[in-house]
Amino acid sequence: MAARLAPLLAAAALVALPPLMPKYALEVLISILFFGYLGACWNILGGYGGQFSFGHAAFFGLGAYTSTLLFLHWGVSPWIGMLAGGLLAAGFGLFAGYLSFRYGLRGPYFSLVTLAFAEMLRVVAVNWKAVGSSLGLVVPNRGSAPALFLFAEKLPYYYVILTMAVGALVITRAMERSRMGYALAAIRENEDAAEAAGVDALSTKLSAMALSSFLTALGGTFYAQYFSYIDPSLTFGPAISIGGLLPAIVGGAGTVTGPLLGSFVLTPISELTRAALRGRAGADIMLYGLVLILVISFLPNGLVGWIRARRAPAGGRR
Repeated sequence: MAARLAPLLAAAALVALPPLMPKYALEVLISILFFGYLGACWNILGGYGGQFSFGHAAFFGLGAYTSTLLFLHWGVSPWIGMLAGGLLAAGFGLFAGYLSFRYGLRGPYFSLVTLAFAEMLRVVAVNWKAVGSSLGLVVPNRGSAPALFLFAEKLPYYYVILTMAVGALVITRAMERSRMGYALAAIRENEDAAEAAGVDALSTKLSAMALSSFLTALGGTFYAQYFSYIDPSLTFGPAISIGGLLPAIVGGAGTVTGPLLGSFVLTPISELTRAALRGRAGADIMLYGLVLILVISFLPNGLVGWIRARRAPAGGRR
């Protein structure tokens, strides 16, 4: 009974408490949900399919730039632009995935190829004046305009990212229980054996790539609207790719709630170390990295795996 009640209480708290929070606490919570969302997007391909992408910033940046350019030059609402960016990112993901999977790239080779694609788009954006080059793009501040994905306060952005994060978890849960989810799990464990059993590995991985790319691009649009500024280094840089995969790995890759749980642990640690070691260049990153190494070393299956392992003996006794 308590195990079922806890998620309901947590959900009620996430909905009811933010209006009462201080501004800084609300911003931290938005960051937690944002990176949890990116982790859930990465988890579809990297966690369930075992295809570790280091270049999800490519899809994130495409989403951010597509919606922002459509808004600035043609007045298209970012709510529509984010869907256009998602479709463009999914198309690019299929292109990059086909080139990788068709020729048998796996493991570190696939990771390096995805990183190369993200870096390629970053270089293009830096040198292309039509997209603002290295100066980036600024989303004009027009006050509160919900139809244009613009809000005067942080609270509406919180509920948007909360909805996106919950949606990503629901999609992940549905995929996990579908034929695609079982096929991805088989590919992750042994791709050759999965193909011998009749799994179409290429089409399954491409489907996961397209879904993961589409959802990641939606996060790019949220980022652009929330911060009102994007540039190539921010949106196509490795920080976004790493920020998406770390919560999933720490929380538990290949699990539904792992990315969100990982973000609830990592994001506050990052904020606390930055605040505590302010003025000491790089010290906060070193401490954050140390914590990360310890978590990965002692919890190889992530936090969700650790929780399940602790529950297993109790279940066995019962």
